[in-house]
Amino acid sequence: MTAFFATIVILVMVALGTYLVITVAAGSTAGKVAPPDRTPPGVDRAQEELRLRYARGEIGREEYLQRKIDLE
Repeated sequence: MTAFFATIVILVMVALGTYLVITVAAGSTAGKVAPPDRTPPGVDRAQEELRLRYARGEIGREEYLQRKIDLE
């Protein structure tokens, strides 16, 4: 009788593991949609991205100014 319960427990664990793997795999790709482009019309996207990187502190003032000149 103990072997029977052990077999049931193992089967339940395998089924649960399979379910979790499938759920995680499906959830990692489901609903992934690119965010909408919120750049106003007439604004250069490269300059906007440069401005945002500077605002987030990802680049310093000198790099920002040099890249801004390069994009103009």
